[in-house]
Amino acid sequence: MKLSLIIVNYNVRYFLEQCLLSVQRATSHIDSEIIVVDNQSTDESCEMVRAYFPEVTLIENKENVGFSRANNQGVAVATGTYVCILNPDTAVPEDTFSRALQYFEETPKIGSLGVRYVDGTGNFLPECKRNVPTPSASVLKLTGFTKKYYATQVKEREKSPVPVLAGAFMLMKRSVYLEVGGFDEDYFMYGEDIDLSYKITQAGYQNHYLGEARILHYKGESTQKDGAYYDRFFGAMKIFYHKHFHTNRLFNTLVDVGVSVAKKSRKARGNRGRSSNVQPTEAIVFTENLNVLRNISEHLHIPVTTMSKSKLSEEYISNKMLIFDAAYMSYSQILKVMESFKNQGNTFRICPPGCNFMVGSDRSDDKGAVLVF
Repeated sequence: MKLSLIIVNYNVRYFLEQCLLSVQRATSHIDSEIIVVDNQSTDESCEMVRAYFPEVTLIENKENVGFSRANNQGVAVATGTYVCILNPDTAVPEDTFSRALQYFEETPKIGSLGVRYVDGTGNFLPECKRNVPTPSASVLKLTGFTKKYYATQVKEREKSPVPVLAGAFMLMKRSVYLEVGGFDEDYFMYGEDIDLSYKITQAGYQNHYLGEARILHYKGESTQKDGAYYDRFFGAMKIFYHKHFHTNRLFNTLVDVGVSVAKKSRKARGNRGRSSNVQPTEAIVFTENLNVLRNISEHLHIPVTTMSKSKLSEEYISNKMLIFDAAYMSYSQILKVMESFKNQGNTFRICPPGCNFMVGSDRSDDKGAVLVF
């Protein structure tokens, strides 16, 4: 077995289904397996996996054991030479794994590999490549100053070593994962990818970023940034600093002050962002399936038209909802369109192949949207 995909799921049933379908496409030519570890979901995620993906190895936890422990459970039963830690609120283009594996095999001293993340609005997510977070950089990041936190020294489409990768997509040899002890289970959620990246570099390997390969990461579907998020984030940072750096009472006080400032700053910025959202005036569906078109038309309250994907290069599109039938377009094509028509008042939705729903997200830090037909 060459590749094992480890997906930890918690109550994102429809996003998980799209993720699994995209992964099956992207690994159709690779000797691979998919392992889903469910952390006591209550949204019929497990029932969906058993019904539609019987070939997937499903581990059903009776409690939410957290991201770190669940991934370690998945890697423990994996048989691939490589393992890829993958979030369920992602969709993987058809060439991503082949590009990533080729780069990995051609790069000396590589310990882990990340790719470019694109969110549900078509915009780049800078957290896919980060620096080792100093206490001051972490506080500044959550108050809106991110230059030191993110690895801005590497451009988004470049390929280069970087200090820290994000846990939504981390490809590595299973032997390296086991050598460094996998994810530290002291972290329940947040910080574990920073810790793993740091342990990989301490073991003499490098983390690499491959900007020419990408995934769609809705991000906000797994995590909403409320007050509890900041408490968990800085709680994770405290664990990281305690394990790897010197801390004291003054340091802990400064971190607590930073949490308070970040909460207030985020609340103010979040309210402004919500009030400025542009609502689409029309939906454009890219499909050849009349049933898909009819279902969408019956469930939307705005005019619905169709367009051929061959016409996209000829059009300027703004203030529209673009809906992609993934049975008609590849995920590589969909992401290309999303990146081309981002920041023009457009929103994006995807109907996964053969499914009776569509998913999307209009902000990278809000819960995603699901419409079931």
